Amino acid sequence: MAKEAEERRQAVWKKSFLILWIGCFITALGYSMTMPFISLYLDTLGHFNKWELNLYSGIAFSITYLSQAIVSPFWGNLADRKGRKLMCLRASGVMAFTIFFVGMAQSVLMVIVLRLLQGAFSGYINNATALMAGETPHKKSGQVMGNLMTANVTGTLLGPLFGGLIAGAVGYRMTFFITGILMGLVFVMTFLYVTEHFTPIPAKKIKPMGKIFHELRQPKLIIVMFLTTLFVQSSLMSISPIISLLVRQLMNGQGNISLVSGFVAAMPGFGTLLLASKVGHLMDKIGPERILLTGLLATAIIFVPMFFVTAPWQLGLLRFLLGLSSAAMLPAVQTILTLDVPSEAFGRIFSYNQSFQAAGGVAGPMVGSLVSSLFSYETVFLVTAMLIAIDLMIVTRVVRKG
Repeated sequence: MAKEAEERRQAVWKKSFLILWIGCFITALGYSMTMPFISLYLDTLGHFNKWELNLYSGIAFSITYLSQAIVSPFWGNLADRKGRKLMCLRASGVMAFTIFFVGMAQSVLMVIVLRLLQGAFSGYINNATALMAGETPHKKSGQVMGNLMTANVTGTLLGPLFGGLIAGAVGYRMTFFITGILMGLVFVMTFLYVTEHFTPIPAKKIKPMGKIFHELRQPKLIIVMFLTTLFVQSSLMSISPIISLLVRQLMNGQGNISLVSGFVAAMPGFGTLLLASKVGHLMDKIGPERILLTGLLATAIIFVPMFFVTAPWQLGLLRFLLGLSSAAMLPAVQTILTLDVPSEAFGRIFSYNQSFQAAGGVAGPMVGSLVSSLFSYETVFLVTAMLIAIDLMIVTRVVRKG
């Protein structure tokens, strides 16, 4: 009987994992279908000089992460009381509407306001991760976190390709309409097919985060993981709002810039997809800390030669290598959080991690826009390499002490 019950439970969490994988894939797909071209889309809504376009692109890109960083702890607290499935439904439902209406925007201000609302109610991938962290046996945590990463990465990989083709054929607006419809599909699938074994905890019985941190085996490690998420996200997002502008510069304004931008934006996905699942298995064997340190070192090194690119294919090749190193970083952070934090606090811990990730999403694009306006697009890569190097030193010090 015990064996049959365990088999049933395993079948349930595997089914939920499959649906959440598809949901994370579509969320990432829709995001990456639209975001690499946000600056080009904004350019169609008015007449802007380089400084204005860089600034508006940075704001439109990062405003979502700003609201996300502010609101995430509230959603995390609610997740620990009401369940993570409800949070997935909330995120996918609201994102379906906000992204769809971005495609109907008539001004930059309207895009920024809708992106602000989108960030305030987003968090599907984060809550799907927290849900699976609670449903998955610990011995498979690294594998599941790594496989969820492949959903994110596969969507990120294919999104710019689809987005580039759609934008080139029927315009930028259609990419937002399609994304909104797909997020509506995610809402329905999550509602019908995801099962969460969750017992609601009354607000009075939830331990304060201060007490939970006090009981943790390595509280400094958890804080450093939050900071690592911020640094990694900042580095990955620093060039995102202006990547299409850099490609346009490298192509001297000639050719199918949208399609080439899509390919260049997608290249890290090829690398991450190649390694993400293997890295998950490796984490379960040798530990996520060693994987994280290796990924940070490789990333810092890879960013440096990006400063010297003179053609889109060079940038694409280096971004492919960046994807190889990226496969090790965020899944390793999530695995460390899963293994070192009690399940009753998963919602809040992962929401705090999302807040730091969102803060990186604010800082990265704004730093990228500022640096590119004051110096050059390529200079952004040197600044990014320095950020990752600083984080590598911090993580190394804490891991050695632990």
